[in-house]
Amino acid sequence: MISLTSPVRTRAHDLPAALKLGLLLVATAILAMVSDLWFQLAACAGTLGLYLAPGLRFFRAGLSRLRVLWPFVVMILIWHLVTRDLDQGLVIVLRMISAVGLANLVTMTTRLTDMMAVIRRIVRPLTRLGLNMKALEIGVALVIRMVPVLSDKGHQLTESWAARSPRRARWRVIAPLALLALDDADNVGTALRARGGLGNLEKE
Repeated sequence: MISLTSPVRTRAHDLPAALKLGLLLVATAILAMVSDLWFQLAACAGTLGLYLAPGLRFFRAGLSRLRVLWPFVVMILIWHLVTRDLDQGLVIVLRMISAVGLANLVTMTTRLTDMMAVIRRIVRPLTRLGLNMKALEIGVALVIRMVPVLSDKGHQLTESWAARSPRRARWRVIAPLALLALDDADNVGTALRARGGLGNLEKE
């Protein structure tokens, strides 16, 4: 899951979080089981259609969040070109785009509190084994929240590089992006410690 915001309200916002997460689980399982190229093409086209249905503004916002996938797309296609199995590479790429795209669609149209409520109900039986529910909720929320933040910072670094050099940034932004990620992690850790830390959270 990549995004947490939607520039427009859609009909999907009114659907229960449990239903959307359940449909996402089923769709992802089907994508994983089917290896037919034409099926994956149709699934990817259908995913793009879901983004386009609320309008061009939603479509552009959703696709902008999927730009983080392009390095993986390139690596997978290059590898399968080398191994002379391009069809399989295309299947993997299309499957990845559809699965991540659908997950992103869910987070764009679902409040984080609603998703956490579903997760809380699912894992509640594990509290008998000593699972700290509050720590789990904070961990999941941080993962979902930080992915788009780092994606935006990566995009800003790329634009900054482009403004200063005619060459493409490519791998050159990896080191500063890693430092920014470490700095964010340190700041989040400091904030958590200031509030007592995860160890002091009461178990539900």
